[in-house]
Amino acid sequence: MSMLKLIGVLMDYPQDELWEHGDELQAALAESSSKLSSSRRRALQSFVTDLLATDALEAQDTWLSLFDRGRSMSLLLFEHIHGESRDRGQAMVDLIEAYRKNGLHLSAKELPDYLPLLLEYLSQRPEEEARDWLHHVNHIVALLAARAGERKSPYALLFEILVEYAEGKVELDSLRQRVSDEPRDDTPEAMDLVWEEEAVRFGSDAPDDNCKPTGRPLPGTQAVRDAAVREAVMPEVQP
Repeated sequence: MSMLKLIGVLMDYPQDELWEHGDELQAALAESSSKLSSSRRRALQSFVTDLLATDALEAQDTWLSLFDRGRSMSLLLFEHIHGESRDRGQAMVDLIEAYRKNGLHLSAKELPDYLPLLLEYLSQRPEEEARDWLHHVNHIVALLAARAGERKSPYALLFEILVEYAEGKVELDSLRQRVSDEPRDDTPEAMDLVWEEEAVRFGSDAPDDNCKPTGRPLPGTQAVRDAAVREAVMPEVQP
């Protein structure tokens, strides 16, 4: 398993199967972390050990609390670039086409800008190409690293490793200072405000069951908000 593939697996929602294959995960860590510095290698080993020692339900709740409540920690890259603009739909179509040209065909329920999925794709590409892709989104990854660090989350390590892999010149210290002044969007008060702003629709205007996300990322506030984007673009690129 390549290092990018490993980081993607660890960053993804921790399915129960992760604990069932803990020994394989440890072996993949030993195989793929050789290019990391000794300090990063030890830190990543501690991350994996702590994750496997945590109850699955607790680990899943921790993941949801970090990545699925509010937009600032979203693993959907275009959320940070395009927000709700129409440009987001076209960017997703373009990314799906890039995947397809290189042999990666997504299911109808997978969002192409989901960072662990991008890492899975890049793990199959030449190293120079993978670094170039990550360099172009390095400002987002670095911001996620700073925000995760501000929240004292161990997941900050994974983003920091990606920043270093891309050889970006992002100054994490200045970003950490910047995010320390950001209002949190994952508090109960902030989330209540979001739901108050969402229009409730009934009758013919109500979304149907096809808008329910069933693939990555898992159901939650962020995934629900992005379901409409997914449904808008995926039919255009199906065979």
